[in-house]
Amino acid sequence: MRPHWPRRLSGQILVVQLTITTGVMVLAVSLFIAPLARELDDEATHRALAIAQTTAADPAITEGLLTTRPGASGPVQREAERIRRATGALYVVVMDREGVRWSHTTVAEIGRHVSTDPSGPLAGHEVRQVDSGTLGRSARAKVPLYGAGHEVVGAVSVGIAYDSVRQRVVDALPGLLLCAAAALAVGAGAAVAVARRVRRKTQGIGFADISALLDEREAMLHGIREGVIAFDPRGRIRLVNDEAARLLGLDADMTDYGLDAALPPGRTADVLAGRVAGADLLAVCAGRVLLVNRMPMADGGAVVTLRDRTELELLGRELDSSQGLLDALRAQGHEHANRLHTVLGLLELGRPEQAADFVAQVAGGSAASAEEIAERLGDPLLSALLVGKSAVAAERAVTLGIGARTGLPGRLVAPRDLVTVLGNLIDNALDAACERRVAEPRVEVRVWAEGTTVLLQVADTGPGVPPELRESVFAEGFSTKATASPGPRRPHGRGIGLSLVRRLAERYGGTARVGARAGGGAVFTVTLPETLIPRDAGALVPAAGGER
Repeated sequence: MRPHWPRRLSGQILVVQLTITTGVMVLAVSLFIAPLARELDDEATHRALAIAQTTAADPAITEGLLTTRPGASGPVQREAERIRRATGALYVVVMDREGVRWSHTTVAEIGRHVSTDPSGPLAGHEVRQVDSGTLGRSARAKVPLYGAGHEVVGAVSVGIAYDSVRQRVVDALPGLLLCAAAALAVGAGAAVAVARRVRRKTQGIGFADISALLDEREAMLHGIREGVIAFDPRGRIRLVNDEAARLLGLDADMTDYGLDAALPPGRTADVLAGRVAGADLLAVCAGRVLLVNRMPMADGGAVVTLRDRTELELLGRELDSSQGLLDALRAQGHEHANRLHTVLGLLELGRPEQAADFVAQVAGGSAASAEEIAERLGDPLLSALLVGKSAVAAERAVTLGIGARTGLPGRLVAPRDLVTVLGNLIDNALDAACERRVAEPRVEVRVWAEGTTVLLQVADTGPGVPPELRESVFAEGFSTKATASPGPRRPHGRGIGLSLVRRLAERYGGTARVGARAGGGAVFTVTLPETLIPRDAGALVPAAGGER
């Protein structure tokens, strides 16, 4: 039956680690036993050599070899057997120069030639080896036997039973196997612990599932229309998907970078780094309004999601403008109703001439005001904005005045951007003028050109901006409103308007600043270079629309 391969990653790691541990233990035991057997063989041959040298040094052995005949009862046999029994050797064989045995454990072998080659010891060399003879396999040693004149007269061969050497190896095996089993148990325990930890970390999924999850993650991260950035515990970027790279102007392969190296200092970097706490935080980056959420992870890192709210903010502001226009039209409807009632009363009183004069005055005043704004500004979008804001200001009991210097001698390059800047400034000015109770709250607007540079200035009679806050008012999320929650007329008022104003100004290479108004209040001045096409250059420069 084919073994079942575990599906879970932890099970696969456990099987692999157990297999590796078992293989290592078998290899270690084998590598230990092999040199042990060699050492035991060497020890046995050294012991046989010592016995052989002791036997060869016995003068009775040499004298018996030279003066007697080989026999079972000869002095050589008796002395050799005594030494064999005393040392526990397998045999002690004494031979003459012809290789004839003079002693042997088996008496019948006395007088016969030895079964192995005796040339080495007979030539004066000592020999150690493991070999087989008439008594089986043994660890043996052969030494020359010298006479009185130091000439070789024979040789002594001593053997140690090889079974005893093998038995020593066998006797050592239980201890080795016990150590190996203990090491295997420790390895198995470690493998189980690692497998359990891996199972907890991987939630019991397999290699195929991990590969599929990685593919799905890559497809999802780079396919969604929401920016995702992952940070490691040190605050370095670990992952950036395509949408986040687009929204922040980063490279998609900008991983292992610190956030401070990837983004310039500012609110956006502070929000992404977690230095600003909260949910659904707003930030402005490269002219885009971003909704940022940061989710900490267990390892100390974090995942940040980014949503592009630029379109929604623009739509929201257009909706605010439309709502303001509706309010203004509603107020004008009430005003027109009051005027009609006045005209009706004059007619019923029989004063038609006075009724006609009243209608002419009212109609002429409104028409003159709208025509004057359109003539001085030239651009229909800016003119419509100021006309609409005038109605909104009138409803809020604020006078919206147009400065005497207002006028644009040419065509705007990007009228929508100027509408955004001027609309945000007027909205903030109206809010500020309503906050401070003065006899005649007023907002004054001036729009003029210096060459191709357009300057916008909005002054109000509000509480003004303290000097220490004149830079902070342009930061994302900063608001000087008295209430933290947006009012019914400012559903999107969360400290973004002035930030967008500055970002648009900087986008054109201009500036946005705030100062104090004489008599109290604030003056916001925005400079937008290269945003006006003079009339004498209109035929040479193609019309441009929209944002650049």
